[in-house]
Amino acid sequence: MKQLQEAANNITSLEIQGATNIAIYAVNEFVKFIQRHSQVERKELWKLLIEAETILSKSRSTEPAMRNGLMFILGKIRHDQKQGIDVNIAEMAEIYGNEYLSIIKEAKRRIAKYGARLIPDGLDEPFVVQTHCHSSVVEGILIEAKKQGKNFKVISTETRPFYQGRITSQKLINHGIEVIQVVDSAMRWAAKNLDTDIMIIGADAVTSEGTVLNKIGSRLLALVAQEEHIPLYVATPLLKYNPGTAFGNYEKIEMRDNHEIWKDWENKPENLKFLNPAFETVNRLYISGVITEGVIFPSGQVHTNFQRIYPFLHEAYHLIENQEESFFN
Repeated sequence: MKQLQEAANNITSLEIQGATNIAIYAVNEFVKFIQRHSQVERKELWKLLIEAETILSKSRSTEPAMRNGLMFILGKIRHDQKQGIDVNIAEMAEIYGNEYLSIIKEAKRRIAKYGARLIPDGLDEPFVVQTHCHSSVVEGILIEAKKQGKNFKVISTETRPFYQGRITSQKLINHGIEVIQVVDSAMRWAAKNLDTDIMIIGADAVTSEGTVLNKIGSRLLALVAQEEHIPLYVATPLLKYNPGTAFGNYEKIEMRDNHEIWKDWENKPENLKFLNPAFETVNRLYISGVITEGVIFPSGQVHTNFQRIYPFLHEAYHLIENQEESFFN
């Protein structure tokens, strides 16, 4: 378990950042773990797999894309076994792990294609897109729009305390996209004074009600969008949907280490208290649409579209929530 615990620590410490990147990393590490223990007796191996899945899943809250990936592998293997197929667990784990990663890759490709359509062609003045934090999915949309020759520029917030907005700015600039970066507290000023045309943010999780969880500050941006009558879109694979929320389980908001806030503050007051929530919710009422691999639709339709596109994952969660113990035994 030592290597797997180190992988979990890399996720917890933010050495691996971004919901999609975390999902890819966790799936790869889970497959490696299974392969390292491939000679273990089958019943004992299943116990190890559940323990490993728990360690990775608990490495960070608000990461359903990671949990869905682990569930995808376990569920597929267990389904094969229930069908009477004599499976080599290590071999099938690699196959299903690669299948899940291919699904993510294809989802991002489709989202980039659909999202780029929201940026119009043939404009004399640059179309202004405003975003928050760093999302590889949003990044893909903007890079695709640039490849299509569209005229636009991006407003990026710095996103304290880890400044993930700098990652966004650097990557977009590397692709020849004009970027203006502002401090988080200037997001309304920037939207109003720089004439933002559209806002596009990513998502770390989506609930059955269509509520989006994303980096802290996202709801502030949504309120700015509402006040300034600017459409706000969320770009996310449906794999970031948490099916458990349909059964009454809440998606937890991660509270990060306070040290992230004050690490550069010399002589801070000893009795000063800090709070460092990593994410916050964005109500579906503030969201113009969700850009997914299943095209663009209202946030409230996420659950229905998840069932349609990923019926196997929905069924896996249904079995667990109905306490079918044999699912993992």
